[in-house]
Amino acid sequence: MGLRGPQAWLLGLPTAVVYGSLALFISVLHNVFLLYYVDTFVSVYKISKAAFWVGETVFLLWNSLNDPLFGWLSDRQFLGSQPRSGTGLSSRAVVLARVRALGRHGPLLALSFLAFWVPWAPAGLQFLLCLCLYDGFLTLVDLQHHALLADLALSAHDRTHLNFYCSLFSAAGSLSVFASYAFWNKEDFSSFRAFCVALAAGSGLGFVGATRLLRRRVEAAGREPGCPDLAVDSGLCGEELLAGGEEVGSVTLGQYLRQLARHRNFLWFVGMDLVQVFHCHFNSNFFPLFLEHLLSDHISLSTGSFLLGISYVAPHLNNLYFLPLCRRWGVHAVVRGLFLLKLGLSLLMLLAGPDRPGLLCLFIARYALPSCTPAPLSLPSLCLLSLSAGSNRVFTEGTCKLLTLVVTDLVDEDLVLNHRKQAASALLFGMVALVTKPGQTFAPLLGTWLLCFYTGHDLFQQPPLIPVGSAQPWPEPPAPPPAQAPTLRQGCFYLLVLVPITCALLQLFTWSKFTLHGRHLHMVKAQRQNLSRAQTLDIKTV
Repeated sequence: MGLRGPQAWLLGLPTAVVYGSLALFISVLHNVFLLYYVDTFVSVYKISKAAFWVGETVFLLWNSLNDPLFGWLSDRQFLGSQPRSGTGLSSRAVVLARVRALGRHGPLLALSFLAFWVPWAPAGLQFLLCLCLYDGFLTLVDLQHHALLADLALSAHDRTHLNFYCSLFSAAGSLSVFASYAFWNKEDFSSFRAFCVALAAGSGLGFVGATRLLRRRVEAAGREPGCPDLAVDSGLCGEELLAGGEEVGSVTLGQYLRQLARHRNFLWFVGMDLVQVFHCHFNSNFFPLFLEHLLSDHISLSTGSFLLGISYVAPHLNNLYFLPLCRRWGVHAVVRGLFLLKLGLSLLMLLAGPDRPGLLCLFIARYALPSCTPAPLSLPSLCLLSLSAGSNRVFTEGTCKLLTLVVTDLVDEDLVLNHRKQAASALLFGMVALVTKPGQTFAPLLGTWLLCFYTGHDLFQQPPLIPVGSAQPWPEPPAPPPAQAPTLRQGCFYLLVLVPITCALLQLFTWSKFTLHGRHLHMVKAQRQNLSRAQTLDIKTV
């Protein structure tokens, strides 16, 4: 009797909440992984430099190839033309297959996360295997989770509703970054290891529970007339069609790639997204460097740690505001506005110069300003502060979250253009990742090269920077002649502002060529409904 209340409450949760909760179980692990995996192997396990670079090189190749590989294995049966006999996988069968895959791979992702924090092999071998295992399961989970966004809903309103809960739960999951500071200790690793075990257990159990709830919801929707819980595609509301069916117009990998090459909106989007991925990772890679050389005299160590943690949470919180704007004006208009905002803020910072600590705090991370202790600002500076409503890093990261909605629209257009049996959602997300993930590698390489070219400062030949979250004080400036010290600071400043300006100009150009919005987008969605002979999948509160 005591369990009926919580069970009934769980079964009554809206589908959007259950779907969004999956983002919590991903982010609660992934943010901790990003912050600590390098420090753990370098400082705790004492991995050699050669083994570290071999592992990172293999990981780079695997990370680029596994997205299209897993997407192809998942969705290759959907690529053929629509069978005339009407046989084939139903929409409900596709959704159920994706939910079952999440239920299998989610707990395995949690187990692969645990493998980092317990030494069980030579450091170099463990580093390589852990990276490949973790990234493989993370890719499987991410592809199916993103694909569900395209398969569960068709209208822009419903997709933004689903994405709203993803952002909400991702922000909650990012709080694990703050909690991790209380347990991180290189000298005594046992408390941090126990913390990671607790995170993995919670995440694994969460995946099992959420996928069971989602599967029951979809199965119940298919049995009930009118689908009160989910007004879903024809396969969900009606009798399920036979899986498989005749292979009419099956598509090979080469044919699929040629189809993508003719998909103009896809090409313009991945060009824009490549720049976006580069900019996001550039901000992440050089965030501690900018803090040290531009703001170390004006913020405390605790403020630096707070900035680092809040930079993981703030993009998700910003999306809670941007997603309602997407419903009103469309994703295309909101993303274009964010590009213009990025360009405007960067030009504003360039004109203000590197000697405005208050503006630098606001520009590097929006929430730094209340904790900064700069010199009193003049009236013009205060006016600039009031005009600068956002920041470089937070809004750039937030834009990355919104682009998932654009990929779901590309899934619709791909289905309409090529008359597919079902939307190949996971495969298209994988192909986008294949083209854009090189931006992750270009960001640190190009950033360090530009800094060395402009200032002569080689990061690999200098003493390592003390992390923002370290217990040690900020390092003293190096000993070179005083004339060179401002050069490094100026180099960091111009890197901080000129990279966003260049990225924004490139993105505004490519985004102006993207036509999947407005009337054209409405026409594509209407044609998808006609091709599927289905109604829009509408996610509503139960």
